[in-house]
Amino acid sequence: MIIDDEAGVRDLLGDALKLAGFETISAADGMIAQTLLRSTKPDLLVVDINMPLMDGFEFIERIRSNGDNTPALMLSARGDRADITKGLTLGADDYVTKPFGLEELVLRIKAILRRSQFSTVTATNLSSGPITLNSDTHQVTFNGEVVDLSPTEFRLLHVLLESKGRVLSKTYLLDEVWGITFESESTVVDTYISYLRKKLHRDGYEGIKTIRGVGFQLQPEKQ
Repeated sequence: MIIDDEAGVRDLLGDALKLAGFETISAADGMIAQTLLRSTKPDLLVVDINMPLMDGFEFIERIRSNGDNTPALMLSARGDRADITKGLTLGADDYVTKPFGLEELVLRIKAILRRSQFSTVTATNLSSGPITLNSDTHQVTFNGEVVDLSPTEFRLLHVLLESKGRVLSKTYLLDEVWGITFESESTVVDTYISYLRKKLHRDGYEGIKTIRGVGFQLQPEKQ
């Protein structure tokens, strides 16, 4: 779904994505898009930031608060790092600044879709202590109880579980989870680590550790 208040941009993106093999629907603002989401289930949202009635930030925040985890790519003329971090923190999967090349945009969309649909060649089950992640069912449990994670939270936990015991830098996590490179001072990794801790640190379990000045580690279970 393409969400942009400029008809020319909607048409341009729609034509480019159709040439790349995608089917598209569009909305002129966030309010219309919210209505469409009640009856359609797109694989991905392309969301402009600067729109009337409801900007892209508010749109992403609203749908995420309502439990809609559809992958989203944000478009904006704003290249300020604070805006990029805000968009990713609210739940966007990528952020592209205008002007952009259509080929790059299509590649980023394909990358998001690949990340949101884990390859079957990855391990089906990953676990550490009370946490179990199943790649096939896209389900996480804590001591057998299902834990609701967003796609980004799921990918972050997947990377941590695959490398449990290793200390992973912010730069590495940004590349592996978001597929894009940011400067190390970006707070988006810290934000999503805090989300995981809120959902998984309970019943005495505190396995996601911050290694000051280095990165993060999922501690392996004690033998």
